[in-house]
Amino acid sequence: MTNLTRFYINGKWVQPHSTDVFPILNPSNEKEIGQIVLGDKTDVDRAVSAAAAAFDSFSNSSKSERLSLLANLHEISENRLEDLAQAMTMEMGAPISMSRDAQAASLMGHIESFRHALETLVESETLPGGDLLLREPIGVCGLITPWNWPILQIGLKVIPALAAGCTCVLKPSEHAPISASIFAELIDAAGFPAGTFNLVHGKGEQVGRALAQHPDIQMISFTGSTRAGKDVTKNAADDIKRVTLELGGKSPNVVFADSDLEERIPASVYECFYNSGQSCDAPTRLIVERSCYGQVVQLAEQAARSQEVNDPSLEGDHIGPLFDEIQYHRVQGMIQAGIDEGATLLVGGLDRPEGIDTGWYVKPTVFSDVNNTMRIAQQEIFGPVLVIIPFDDEDEAIQIANDSPYGLAAYIQTSDSKRAERVAARLRAGQIHINGSAPSFATPFGGFKQSGNGRECGTHGLEEYLELKSICRN
Repeated sequence: MTNLTRFYINGKWVQPHSTDVFPILNPSNEKEIGQIVLGDKTDVDRAVSAAAAAFDSFSNSSKSERLSLLANLHEISENRLEDLAQAMTMEMGAPISMSRDAQAASLMGHIESFRHALETLVESETLPGGDLLLREPIGVCGLITPWNWPILQIGLKVIPALAAGCTCVLKPSEHAPISASIFAELIDAAGFPAGTFNLVHGKGEQVGRALAQHPDIQMISFTGSTRAGKDVTKNAADDIKRVTLELGGKSPNVVFADSDLEERIPASVYECFYNSGQSCDAPTRLIVERSCYGQVVQLAEQAARSQEVNDPSLEGDHIGPLFDEIQYHRVQGMIQAGIDEGATLLVGGLDRPEGIDTGWYVKPTVFSDVNNTMRIAQQEIFGPVLVIIPFDDEDEAIQIANDSPYGLAAYIQTSDSKRAERVAARLRAGQIHINGSAPSFATPFGGFKQSGNGRECGTHGLEEYLELKSICRN
């Protein structure tokens, strides 16, 4: 962790202009494991200047040159997956098995997916009328990533930006800086030209805002809360930047009585709790056909009681702590709100799990007898908290599912394939999962409504970093 107090700018690890130190805390034991320096506007200016200077040459690099760099990055990353996994377990509390198999491994999948997208990208084509259409890199990109899936989100932004021929400045979450610094080391070792990738640690109010307002940045890609996404959009508006946003969610999981309840309900509960509930697309609203409601409640309670909570440094399929104290208290407040609103507390509740006195651990919690007007049904909790809501018919299920300011993901459980397609077509969400289906690395990801705009992953994610240029000719 020798580079944590330095920024990666113009191909070198440099001393920050700022001297504002921020502690890195291990959420499982609340101990300090390191420090970073929080950048300021001067640090952002240095990084953007480096990216702007590098853009002229890198934007003219050939597809084959960029594919070669991505191949180098893939090979180098593979050798440091364990470093990335250990970093994320320490900095944000992901259990080590999950850190290896999902968090770190996602980087490899997205490098491969974007390599394929770049290989098949048509950079120049003749239109039916004879005019020429070019696809060109948009310019310098400001990339702002969250703490909950640190390397996955870095990969979803940095890799397509570089693949497209853009240059970039990354501001990772100040709560997950270790994995981001390792990623910068990977970029350096892969041989990307100086200035194409730059890393500045800092808080959103300083570094994130400075990126969004910077006149030499042409695009901002942000993943985080809806509140912060609105702030980024407003700050980027003066320069008419392209802004892509992946924001909050309150994803419905519609369960019909004809589904395989014994298999799908436990799986749905565990998916809600995965990553300690800290996933924007987690299926946190279980919307259940009334004819099977009692059975589903019973199965959900059994599954929730079987969900283990333990030290993230241990192997296994348990869940770990929330990422920090502030989020712990937010989740406790939402659990209290559910109790106060009259929902039935089936499992879990307030305070830490029994036998755990240190760390930001939350009891896996399930509420039944919830209606969609309650705070716990409308607001994103971002913890291991599931709510169960009954419905009477298909139209009501769709109405409840869509009655949300969010529209990131939705889930359907049914054995009727025609019903699944019919309901999926009416759900206002960017990605629909049927009977536990998982997307490929090439499947576009993004939301409707206040869950954001734009898409990540694969060809569609690469296209976000490209401009179209029409050349009209006789």
